[in-house]
Amino acid sequence: MTAPLDIVVMAAGKGTRMKSRHPKVLQRLAGRALLQHVLDTAAQLNARSAVVVTGHGAAEVEAAITTANGADGSMDLKFVRQEPQLGTGHAVQQAVPALKDDGLVVVLSGDVPLTRADTLQGLLDAAGSDKMALLTVSMADPAGYGRIVRNDAGTVQRIVEQKDASEAERAITEIYSGIMAVPARHLTAWLARLDNNNAQGEYYLTDIVAMAVADGVPVVGHRIADALQVAGVNSPLQLAELERAHQLRQARQLMEQGVRMADPARFDLRDDARGTKASLSCGQDVEIDVNCIFAGKVTIGAGARIGANCHLSNVSIAEDAVIHPFTHIDGEKAGVEVGQGALIGPFARLRPGARLGREVHIGNFVEVKNSTLADGAKANHLAYLGDATVGERVNYGAGSITANYDGVNKHRTVIEADVHIGSNCVLVAPVTIAAGGTVGGGSTVTKNTEAGALTVGRGKQVSISNWKRPEKLPKA
Repeated sequence: MTAPLDIVVMAAGKGTRMKSRHPKVLQRLAGRALLQHVLDTAAQLNARSAVVVTGHGAAEVEAAITTANGADGSMDLKFVRQEPQLGTGHAVQQAVPALKDDGLVVVLSGDVPLTRADTLQGLLDAAGSDKMALLTVSMADPAGYGRIVRNDAGTVQRIVEQKDASEAERAITEIYSGIMAVPARHLTAWLARLDNNNAQGEYYLTDIVAMAVADGVPVVGHRIADALQVAGVNSPLQLAELERAHQLRQARQLMEQGVRMADPARFDLRDDARGTKASLSCGQDVEIDVNCIFAGKVTIGAGARIGANCHLSNVSIAEDAVIHPFTHIDGEKAGVEVGQGALIGPFARLRPGARLGREVHIGNFVEVKNSTLADGAKANHLAYLGDATVGERVNYGAGSITANYDGVNKHRTVIEADVHIGSNCVLVAPVTIAAGGTVGGGSTVTKNTEAGALTVGRGKQVSISNWKRPEKLPKA
């Protein structure tokens, strides 16, 4: 194909059945707006431009998509408004002033998120530079879809919408997906001839198929068997069904690469809350238990094991590490690194900037943020390490914290190699605990310590013999 490619995405509908404050095309599947899925696929085709037709919630849609695509995209992104919404043909009419006559136009729907780029490439190949190509699929239950009407020779003649179809036409199982490719020069002329003489009183884009036939322009159908690729979203139930189908496909792809999953039906891979695109890369013999969520960019080294009910986002996990159940890791922009053979959890939390070396142990109810733990360091229970540099083989006691925030600024705690921090200690930053030192349980440390020293910073114990608790006075 030599003609430039332009994409028109219909995204003006209200989506009443979604029962949401937000436009339907901004509902999320795998953490990403439905419309963004469609535009990402268009970008894979090296499209010259994408014209998004907005209507209901137009300002919200345009702002969200502009932000998600950024200013450095290779595809020229444009928006046009359809107000009021008078049908699919009327929607594409609004895009005509933004299209050039030398291009091939592909029309997509903003609520059909899972069409594959190779499928669309097949549609483009079928269209060439002079044909209209329709993406079709055979469905056991075609209710609600426009039917593909062919002649005795099998040539496409027209599309008839469900509400305008005869009984015989409704029996046809080959449906039009809503996706077509057509030369822009023909599209513009046919759109100008549309009328709304139909049961809905709308301008149907599908009517241009009969116009193409009448004008002698070949109409070809590119038929696929995968109905999921053309499935649209109109309700929360449909969105949930499509989510599960999509996640199962992702799980199967990973298992084909060698990943072991306890149950592929209980697996999720999605964009993170900041829009980082979902990516999960696994080495050999990785094991993933049930109900795990992976978000943003996650890499897992060979032999690593992920326990049940973990949430892992923007993290690199080295080989042979074990992430025990109910661990929450979110690296956000700074990322998190888990070293080879490390043991994390259960019920641990790793936040942005956590860098854990080889054989590090982070146990239950331990939180680590913006801290580096060198090889062999351990914090096994009920502890907090924030803005800290921890040396090799440090043992960090239960209930101990780094007091890193003074109400205005964050400060760093340095714990050098082979230090032992007792239980229930407070290390008030900035402070350094020198190599080989020991901090007695219950201490509050505010000053740097010497290497090898025992540091105890707590009040002297006092015991009062024969002391009695106060008693309540009898009620009057």
